[in-house]
Amino acid sequence: MTTPDVSGDTVRTAATQPSPPSRPVALVEAGFRALARLRRAPALHPQGLTCGGELEVVDDGGGSWDVPWLDTPRRLDATVRLSRAGGLPRRLPDGLGLAVRVPDADGPDRTLDLLMTSSGRGRAGRHVPLPRADALRGPYSSLLPYRVAGRSCLLAAFPRRTRQAPVPGDPRSMAAALADGPLVYDLCAETGERAWRRFGVLTVTTVLPVGQEDTVDFDIYQHSVRAFVPGSALAATRRAAYRGSRSGRDGA
Repeated sequence: MTTPDVSGDTVRTAATQPSPPSRPVALVEAGFRALARLRRAPALHPQGLTCGGELEVVDDGGGSWDVPWLDTPRRLDATVRLSRAGGLPRRLPDGLGLAVRVPDADGPDRTLDLLMTSSGRGRAGRHVPLPRADALRGPYSSLLPYRVAGRSCLLAAFPRRTRQAPVPGDPRSMAAALADGPLVYDLCAETGERAWRRFGVLTVTTVLPVGQEDTVDFDIYQHSVRAFVPGSALAATRRAAYRGSRSGRDGA
């Protein structure tokens, strides 16, 4: 008799073997692996600026989130990567990425990754990537919902307009903007009324000595925390894309 292995909300037995991926999922993984190998960088967002900063968890007066890491206002160190999805020339609009890593967000060794992309503002537009030339011109969105204390809601980051604006979204221009002062983003979650509720303030302060093609392996599935996890929509496809991109960079 096998012994159940309880992990999160899933119960497995030691004899259970993972089923092979479907053909579309396997093709996604292979495609991302090939592109990452060709670029010798992440398949998407191949060039970026890695920065140090701080995430302040705030009390917005709206009551408890019922999420452990959000219900204690405090300041946390963060690593941030600002990037262009397609790696297009500087003068062209591109999908802009905002990747955030918060070590120990939910206690020791409980790291949180957030990945957001430049998007529109409306109910439909917030789910669609929107190429942009100015990195501070509009919001960034998780595009697909999270499960926050059991509720489905989108995440977004709203950049504050600063004296540096406009700021082109390429790494060199972002570094120049940071030399003149921090970049600040209000982090929000969508409420049931399709309005936004702020849960944090992200302040990006310094450029770290990391090459533009190099990056930590941000992964929202490997690095999520209690009661604050990516939803199931396209999860298998997105996991395959992350695996393919990592293995392609590693030369596998």
